[in-house]
Amino acid sequence: MATRPDTDDYLSLFLNDVPLMDVRAPVEFAKGSFPSAENAPLMNDEERHRVGICYKEKGQDKAIELGHQLVAGDIKAQRIEAWKRFVARHPDGYLFCFRGGLRSRLTQQWIRDSGIDYPLVKGGYKALRRFLIDSLEELIEKSEFRILSGRTGTGKTRVLHKLPNPVDLEGLANHRGSSFGRQVTPQPSQIDFENRLSVAMLKAHHLTGGPVYLEDESRLIGRCALPESLRERMAGAPLLVLEQPMEERIAIIRKDYVEDMHADYVARDGEEAGWLNFRDYLLSAMDRIRKRLGGERHKQLRALMEAALSTQEQHGDLHGHDAWIEALLTDYYDPMYDYQLGQKEGRILVRGGPEVIIEQANLARSA
Repeated sequence: MATRPDTDDYLSLFLNDVPLMDVRAPVEFAKGSFPSAENAPLMNDEERHRVGICYKEKGQDKAIELGHQLVAGDIKAQRIEAWKRFVARHPDGYLFCFRGGLRSRLTQQWIRDSGIDYPLVKGGYKALRRFLIDSLEELIEKSEFRILSGRTGTGKTRVLHKLPNPVDLEGLANHRGSSFGRQVTPQPSQIDFENRLSVAMLKAHHLTGGPVYLEDESRLIGRCALPESLRERMAGAPLLVLEQPMEERIAIIRKDYVEDMHADYVARDGEEAGWLNFRDYLLSAMDRIRKRLGGERHKQLRALMEAALSTQEQHGDLHGHDAWIEALLTDYYDPMYDYQLGQKEGRILVRGGPEVIIEQANLARSA
């Protein structure tokens, strides 16, 4: 493998989804890393903890000495093999630690001792994270935004991905943004969400260009918080209001929240456990909005949902869900949305079905 130089071209790394080998400890990786990063640690959490204590009490030299004692023999050989597998899969990648210092250079040296030259990211995680934070704030300030709005169930995410320059906030947060919005896989950490958002915005600016299209979101998407500066820009941006007939909205919600979620739970947990966890997901989501529905209305809608789940379990018929979906839209989501939209009337560019929204966006791009 030809030697490649170490890099501080952070923009190129993110625009090109260059594979990154994060040699920090798993606990550090879990707090936040980057979309194209994989964790292949030099030290595990316990080893890192012990070396950190040694560093505080006895200084750097003793800490380095302890690190070499802890990561030696078979353990060292296993770590090097893991790195070599990463290098084999990603010959165009780079490695990094927290500051681009001791851990990444030691990893680089051990890989080199095994006969492979592999470059590192100068400045490490800290420099990459700072680049993304600064880039996101800059892009939020200078980008032109268009907000795709619409009642619940109109299929906004489907339409968003057909627009010229979309950034899918719900996709980045792995959550649909409502009490029913959680997915079977966990949400990213707040840092991971911010990093994903910054990378998406960099791509929207440098690779596509033009107005950035976002879905109309509240401050929180599940547990992931939007930057306040982005919320402020979104609050003043022009709106494209997506409209769909009730029967189409019911079909979209049935597909997304019943059929697809059931399939996802079964794929993850197997038939029996998957069904039970899917059932709990729907009923728990209904229970989370009990106070806002009121006790009696919640009781009625939960009974409709339980009956629909029973029909689905016994006969595989999903249409029993239509009753609670329509009632929830009519009694809960639509009045709330219509009130909020009433505060934004002056910002509406266009309203209509998917074709109208897509046509308007494409016309704006070509203008």
